[in-house]
Amino acid sequence: MYEKFYNFTGMPFQLTPDSRFFFGSSGHSRAISHLIYGLSQGEGFIIVTGEVGAGKTTLVERLWSELDRDTYTLAKINTTQVSSEDLFRLTMTAFGINSAGIDKATLLRDFEDMLRAYGAGGRRCLLVVDEAQNLSLPALEELRMLSNISMPGEAGLQTILLGQPQFRRKLASPDLDQLRQRVLASYHLGPLSDEETRAYIEYRLTAVGWNGNPNWTDGAFSAIYRYTGGIPRRINRLCSRVLLYGALEESGTITGPMVDSTADELQHDLEGAPMGRAAGLSSAAMGAASGDELAAQIGHAISAPLYAEERTALTELVHRVQVLEETVARRERVFQRLMDVFSGFNATRR
Repeated sequence: MYEKFYNFTGMPFQLTPDSRFFFGSSGHSRAISHLIYGLSQGEGFIIVTGEVGAGKTTLVERLWSELDRDTYTLAKINTTQVSSEDLFRLTMTAFGINSAGIDKATLLRDFEDMLRAYGAGGRRCLLVVDEAQNLSLPALEELRMLSNISMPGEAGLQTILLGQPQFRRKLASPDLDQLRQRVLASYHLGPLSDEETRAYIEYRLTAVGWNGNPNWTDGAFSAIYRYTGGIPRRINRLCSRVLLYGALEESGTITGPMVDSTADELQHDLEGAPMGRAAGLSSAAMGAASGDELAAQIGHAISAPLYAEERTALTELVHRVQVLEETVARRERVFQRLMDVFSGFNATRR
């Protein structure tokens, strides 16, 4: 909807990983360098960790888009809450080997034959396992055993493990000492800085034809970073909703208060917004007061003294209620606008 209003050529903040939108922040650029170094070794494991939504999958998609398809054969596994046996069979299937009803010994022989055939043709097999933090120790040991398969003078398989930060704690298990010895490159992907968050937003907007409409204020960029902590997926989700807000309001400018309102709406939609002890205080009374007056009214309503910390917390709570009321009012305006359009459409048809 908003892409048409702002004349974009596509959706700039879709959540699905897409190498076309890869943004080379300092962290992502260093991660790519570690991946390239690891691949140059031609063996072992490469590990990339990061928070949920940090861009690990997009990183590998970008790497794959730049690799020579005549040199690499890529297989991916995204489902990792499985047994070691199931992981083994998923790996076979990912490389195009039919595993249905076939015993493991035969599958191993077929896998080795495939690796040799690819090796003889100058190709290398690369396995990418996402959500590695969910892998059990036996499943990780299964991957290590597969990495033991080698051709004359070279390894047959190289593996990239992508996981959340807790994967590093799992990897520290004494039972995985042999696997750790095979890790040739490892990198932890952190969040974007506030400056990189702004550059990231502008980069993705420019990729879909953004020419300054809508204009983003400095306050809007600062608010986006404040609410998302520089995590790309969170940035995408919030920016997409902010642009929808801007389009519904027919606004040519995205401001800090618009981001505040949208972020609060998102939190309410996803987590709920309990009102706390002050729920019984009328919104009219709250709207007519501010600061200390609000705290005094709330204190009287709950018949309790207020200390400085409580006064601050309750004032913030009132602000939250006011933002929610503004959100409800805005939704009512949008609904009425849609009903007017619908009524006009029906009148035209008649």
